[in-house]
This record gives sequence, structure tokens and C-alpha cells, in this order.
Amino acid sequence: MSNSLPNSPDTCPTLRLRKNEERRILIGHDWIYSNEVDTQATPLKGFAPGQQARVETSRGETIGMAYVNSHSLISGRLFSRDVLTLLDSALLERRIQAALAARERLFAKPCYRLIYGESDGLPGLVVDRFGDILVVQITTMGMEVLREQIIAALDKVLTPKAIQLRNDGSLRELEGLTTYVEVVKGTLPDLIAIEENGVKFEVPLQGGQKTGWYYDHRQNRARLGNYVQGKRVLDVFAYIGAWGVQALAAGAREVVAVDASETFSQLAQHNATLGNYSGSFRTESGDAFEVLKNMHHAGERFDVVVLDPPAFVKRRKDIKDGSIAYRRVNRLAMQLLESDGILVSASCSYHMSREDLLREIRQAAKPLPLELFQILEQGHQGPDHPVHPAMPETDYLKAYFCRLLNRGTS
Repeated sequence: MSNSLPNSPDTCPTLRLRKNEERRILIGHDWIYSNEVDTQATPLKGFAPGQQARVETSRGETIGMAYVNSHSLISGRLFSRDVLTLLDSALLERRIQAALAARERLFAKPCYRLIYGESDGLPGLVVDRFGDILVVQITTMGMEVLREQIIAALDKVLTPKAIQLRNDGSLRELEGLTTYVEVVKGTLPDLIAIEENGVKFEVPLQGGQKTGWYYDHRQNRARLGNYVQGKRVLDVFAYIGAWGVQALAAGAREVVAVDASETFSQLAQHNATLGNYSGSFRTESGDAFEVLKNMHHAGERFDVVVLDPPAFVKRRKDIKDGSIAYRRVNRLAMQLLESDGILVSASCSYHMSREDLLREIRQAAKPLPLELFQILEQGHQGPDHPVHPAMPETDYLKAYFCRLLNRGTS
């Protein structure tokens, strides 16, 4: 897909907001919803998909630059408050260089989320770095029309050996975009070696989930090491073993990893062999709810249980059913804990707030004979997923490290 870019901001059309609809934008938020646009003055259908525009208040004051998509509920996304700035190759390179500088300051190894959308000033663009391989997700029309410029800018700043476009996410459908996966530079091996918290993994970039790895829980997985020495650990929704293998590396006596996919379970088992670990590691494939239920009936017990499920609440309308799912899986996990056990309960659902998740954990614990229920630590996404201070939508990940002490425990 291509779209001719403006020569200068002066040649861009104007997107005018309705009266008083600039307030959220003026405090820093970058999204413009379709019902906030004065469509009498500036009809959304008058914009080409992904076209750049100057954003004006109802009084005619220019407040920023955005790209526009009339097919999306989020009809405009600001990329600059400087009205003299275009989203072009030069800006892409500057923003990528700024993001790279931040990650290189934070991480010794080149394994991290390099670009995190709005938080890095590049709305609709996500880039994960796996050494000299980049996996790119473009989720908006405004970025899709800049696809070739994005590839060129990444190539210029980082000179990677390979670049994959992993444009198969559901968000693209909301923008009227088709889905596809394409290697646009070099070749991808079946597995790529990475290192997180000093632990080695091999990651499937082509057949894995999302971009192949979830860097967002890096710090939370590091925290896990404080709780697992000599312990029996259950890793639920394990994918390829990120939590479980790091527990093994931290000295866990035994780790059991549960995932619905037999393929990913085999990769988790493979990753457990990449280090010289003294503990044992085994996998179990199947629906997590059924596996946990069967383990409970079989009398299984663990010192530590980690729950890192997929998003049970993807949209607001999923809140009721998703809340029930979080409560159910937490209760099943608690029933498998030893009398003084640790539960790590996480959620990546933006629409499930930190307070809502804690409420469901509390509800899950209510029937249990607990002497103490303590929150020892709280975690969120790592610094390669920075939070935009005016956009709560960028703050999605939460984790609770809980201690459950049964009555009668000394």
C-alpha cells in the first residue's frame, strides 16, 4: 500500500475538532475519536486513508500533526505537537534513534522491545529486537502507508540481518487493513537465540505467538527468582517456558509447565536443556483450567504457582466473562498451593485494571481457610514498554506476588 506524502506541513489538509474536544489532546493524549471531529467543517471521508493532517481546535488554533483514517473509531493519531513536522523518513529515523538510545542504556544484550507505539512517538508501530533480527508489527493505516520508509529507517539505524513484518494482529482489522506475514530483508532461522535475565532461550519468530517472545514481563520474571530456590513451581500458560525456565535457573527443585500447545510445550522442554540446571523440568499440554482441575483432584501441590494467561478481556464487553475467568483460574491455582505458598498472578488485559484484578484474586481466595493473604510485590511492564504519561492505554500489564498462609500453619 502506498500514499503520496505531503511536501510540507503547509500542504496538509486540516482536521478540525468540535467545540471543547481539544481538552484531552491538550493535556497530552494522542488519539482523536471520530465523534470528536467537526465533520461539517472537515469531513472524515475527505481524507485519504493514512493521510497526514494539521489538527485544529474549533477556534482554528493548530495544536499538532496527526494521520487520519476515517475507517477507524480512532480517526486520528497525533505524532507531533510541532506543527512544522511531518511523519517522514527523517522523523522516523530520529524517533528510532531515540528509542534505541534508551534501550541501550537499560539492557546489556540487544534483546528488547525497541519501539512501543505512542510511548516512543510512533503510534501504530511496534518493533521487537532479537539481536540482529527485527520483528515489526504495523497496526494502523497511517503507518502502513509508510511501510517502505519504516523498513528503510530501521535498516539505516540498525543494519539488521533480517526484518520480518508480523502484520497478522486483530488490531489491523479495526483499521480496515489486511493481515500478512512477510520477511522483507534476509532470512529467518526456525529458532533464534536470545538471553533474558542471564538465561538463554531459543525463540520461534515465524510460528510463535505475537512477535515470538513477550519481553514485557522481564522484570517480573527476574523477581520470581527470589521465591523459587529449592521449591516446586507450576508455570501455567507457559508458552515456551519464559517463567518456568527462569525459575529453574534460579534454583527451583522442580518445574511443571502447562500450555495448550504441544508444539510450544516441546519448545519449553528444549529451552530447559540450554542451561546446566540441577532441577527437573516437565511439561503438560492441555486446557489450563482442565489441567489445574485434574491436578487438584490428584492431590498435586506446589510451593509457587505462576499464572500468566492471555488477555481474557480484549474489549470492554468482555469484562464480565473475563473477570469470571480470572477468578476461576486464580482459585484453581490457589487450591494447588502448599499451606504457605506463593501465587504470581498476572494480566495483560488493559480493560482489566489493577484494582479489578486484585478484586478477582481476593474473591478467588474467599472460600479458602486462610490465616493470612498478603501482597508481597506488584509488578508491571518493563522499561522497554514505557508508559505514555497522558495515555493510560499504554499501561496494560500488571502482576501480583501473593503469599497465602493457611490456618494452622506454623
